[in-house]
Formats: sequence, structure tokens, C-alpha cells
Amino acid sequence: MTDAAQANPPASPGSRSSRTSVLSGTRTLGWTARDVAAPGPLEVRVRVRRVGVCGSDVHYYTHGRIGKFVVEGPLVLGHEVSGVVEAVGEGVTRVRPGDRVALEPGVPCRRCAYCKTGAYNLCPDMTFMATPPVDGALSEYVVWPEDFVFPVPDSVSDDAAALLEPLAVGVWAARKGGVVPGQSVAVFGAGPIGCTTIQAAKAAGATTIVAVDLEDFRLDLARRVGATHTFNARSGDPLDFIRELTAAQTGLPLSHAGVDVSFETAGSLPTTRLSLAAPRPGGVTVLVGLPPDPEVSLDIVSAASREVSIRGVFRYANCYPAAVALVASGAVDLDALVTHRYDFAQTPEAFEFAEREKRASMKVMIDVG
Repeated sequence: MTDAAQANPPASPGSRSSRTSVLSGTRTLGWTARDVAAPGPLEVRVRVRRVGVCGSDVHYYTHGRIGKFVVEGPLVLGHEVSGVVEAVGEGVTRVRPGDRVALEPGVPCRRCAYCKTGAYNLCPDMTFMATPPVDGALSEYVVWPEDFVFPVPDSVSDDAAALLEPLAVGVWAARKGGVVPGQSVAVFGAGPIGCTTIQAAKAAGATTIVAVDLEDFRLDLARRVGATHTFNARSGDPLDFIRELTAAQTGLPLSHAGVDVSFETAGSLPTTRLSLAAPRPGGVTVLVGLPPDPEVSLDIVSAASREVSIRGVFRYANCYPAAVALVASGAVDLDALVTHRYDFAQTPEAFEFAEREKRASMKVMIDVG
């Protein structure tokens, strides 16, 4: 579709044939044409522009499952998505054809106790893009509920609009950590989620932000987006670095030094252990990523004796408006995270690269149209 057609979408909301990338088996991505229906009441049909490749997408691509979620049939990947509204259904008032938008990929039931109290990320009947058996957004068109479609201003690029999804994770993590102005934080893992968590913590007022990773190029990017200190864990013990830094700032002895809030964002056992040990007594650990094995050995006694609060994160709730505002204001730079780009026709190559070069790339973006 041309830019002119996007700016002046058809008045008729009839069905569309949509070229779609489909995962049909491990490391097997093919193409199909699917009919995308006209939007129903309170629904919006979006012409997709960008889809970011997430680590979960790559995991489904390479392993066919994540925990209890198993790919048992053809699956469309992609849940970091932006686009342009092409048609709207009856009753839609928040957006109109031609609006640039980001899609929040999780839609809850809106009726259960969790939804009614605002914790809709814990809804037992959640529908989430690219989580089997729900299809994702690697398609020319998608239809999505109006209340999970968010307009973005011209100051927010298509890439950044797609990456509002990982930023929402970072915003939720900072909220769960209770970050307030003047605090110190440590982020273990400087990948995309680590870097959005760094930016969200900075926006919340953290003034000392330590990023820990194994790759210098990620640490360089972490510093670019807001880390005040970086540490490559290949060079030594990050706990020594963190304790010496915070002891110097606070005057506390090393035995009682540490950050106010630590975030685990790498999803590994070593970083989970570090995140529990890094806070000062009375501090907070936020587990954003999780080790692949659900049964792990952790020093809970030490954390408990220091009264470290351990808080889990599962996706996010009510974070997209804040994420849009942070990017629009310039407080957060999501475009900096995009290190590699592929056209829609190169989707298989994009996934091959994302798997092969995960230590040399940050965010792979697919330009759908």
C-alpha cells in the first residue's frame, strides 16, 4: 500500500487479503495469504508498519515452546507492533482511519476480579499476541480491540511505537520496584528489556544506575540511554563494584552497602543470584526475567535476613499511556535500541540473524510496510 493510500484509507471496511509470515515448525517460517475481516464493533483494523523481534519470538522459532505454551499448529509471531489505522468498527471513538498507533498485545477478559482491580496482566483469560494458540502481528493487517490501540504523535517514530511494548515492561518494573527520585538501582542484563528498565528507572528519578552485562557493546548502549555506571561481569565481581560505589556515596560500611533497587532482566540463574545480593538491607529486588529452569538454588536466607523485598513481574498493566508520554517527551530513546533492520520479505532471515547474532545485536526490526 502506498503512503497516499495509507493517508486516505478506503471508506469501505470490507475484508482484506493479508500477506502473513507463519511459523509451521522449528526454524521454519513460510508465507500465506489470510483474509482479515472487517473490524467489528469496538474493533480497529491496522495496516502494520513495524514489528520488533522479541526474545520470546526467537524462542518459539528455535524451540517451539516456552514453558507450558507449546506451538502445536501454524503460528504467526510478533507482538511488538505499530501501524496505521485503516478501518474502524461501530462505536470506535479513540482512533480514526489514518491515525498512527501502537498495539498493546495483551487483551484481558475485562470481567474477572484481576481486571476489575486493575491487575489485568494477571487475568486468567488473557489473550496475548504470538503466545500459542493466539497469532501475532507479522502480517500486513491485524484487527484489534480499540481499547488496546494507542495513538502516537508524530514525534514518535514507527520503530519507537513498536518498542513501546518492551518499554511498558520497563515502566512496570520501575513501578514494582517503587523507584523514587535520588535512588540507586542496578540492572543485571543490558539487553532490550534491561535498557528500557534503565530508561524507566531514570525517568522515575533514579540518579545512580548501574548496568551489568557480559557484552561491551550492550553496556555502551546502556550508558547512552541512561546508565551512570557500567560493569562487564567478565572483568570481576559486580557485587564488589556495586558495594564499593554505594558505600562511597552513602558512607555505609561495605557490609551494609548496596543499591536501593536491583532488577534482573537477563533471565539467567547467575544474574538472578546477583540481583538478590545487590540491594542494601531493606532494599528491593525485582525479577523481570526468570531462569529457564523453574527449580533453582538461591540464597533466600541472606535476602530474608537483610529484609530484601522480592517482587515478581509478569508483563505489565496500564503502562502504555505512560510509555507513549515518555517517548513523546524525549525522556526515553527507543530508536537507539534498533541495531538491525529487515524488510518484511526477509522475515526468515531476520529470525536466523536474531538467533545467530544475539550477542552482537540489540533489537532486530522488521519493516512490514
